[in-house]
Amino acid sequence: MEKKTYLGLVVRETEDKKYERAIEELSIDHLPAGDVLVRVLYSSLNYKDMLSATGNKGVTKRYPHTPGIDAAGIVEKSSSNEFNPGDEVIVTSYDLGMNTSGGLGQYIRVPSAWVVRKPVGLSLRESMIFGTAGFTAALSVLRLTDFGIKAKDDVLVTGAGGGVGGVAVSMLSHAGLNVTALNSLTDERDYLTEIGAAKVLEPADFIDESGRPLLKDQWTGCVETLGGNVLTSAIRSIRANGAITCCGNVVSGDIHLTVYPFILRGVSLFGIDSQNCPMAVRLRAWDMIAGPWKFPWLERLASEVKLSAVDSAIEKIRSGSHKGRTIVNLWD
Repeated sequence: MEKKTYLGLVVRETEDKKYERAIEELSIDHLPAGDVLVRVLYSSLNYKDMLSATGNKGVTKRYPHTPGIDAAGIVEKSSSNEFNPGDEVIVTSYDLGMNTSGGLGQYIRVPSAWVVRKPVGLSLRESMIFGTAGFTAALSVLRLTDFGIKAKDDVLVTGAGGGVGGVAVSMLSHAGLNVTALNSLTDERDYLTEIGAAKVLEPADFIDESGRPLLKDQWTGCVETLGGNVLTSAIRSIRANGAITCCGNVVSGDIHLTVYPFILRGVSLFGIDSQNCPMAVRLRAWDMIAGPWKFPWLERLASEVKLSAVDSAIEKIRSGSHKGRTIVNLWD
């Protein structure tokens, strides 16, 4: 019987500890163990994919490896009672694309506990415009709205030109909140306004290095995606009894601040973990994504590349020149 092969991006470590990327023909027989085999139609690119593809051992310990923390496709084989061949499914987070062969290959094999049935209201392609970045944004918005932040409240989104930030701006504005977007180092003012920002703030006018324990209180809530001095400036700018979510460390993993925002203003800081999010919360977030938080300008955030063009798209993420969400068509 002929062995079934497929195409995937493979990252290999060379003898001089450098990393090379190429599209290779792979065998399904070599996929890791799992009870659901998925034919991946679409994936997307995230910051963590760039880290895996460039040899970050904190993300991927062993090479050769196929990255891709996102995958959307059709179940081809299943030994689980939860899924049947032909089911349209989404797989994000857990160990996919980190140390388990990921969505930048045309097939994945994963545990059924990682698999989400695609909700009504989303196509497979649309699910990857959201992907892990959009899912993380949804978890952040869910945390803020559960906290009590509501329509017409003033909210801040940092890293607004990136994947998580762009979706957060769009979701929050679509839900009727007054969104201030923190611009990036390149001017994206027009883009941020188009996706729902009522106001665009420049980093030089926001990041505060004075060491003051509190800044002018401006926002009831914040989706913070960058860490470092951006996070500390945001925490010190939240109004009394407001809330901020934290989900990234692109600027820095370190924060330096006093306890005063928490004990004088009652600010709440929530960490967002999309990788190991409980399934009940995961399903709730995807239902919101496919329903009330699915904004009509979704395609405005998206650019699409073929598998053969993934290498150059990864370099854009590495250089910080990407914008919005990049989805990968695995079979075009």
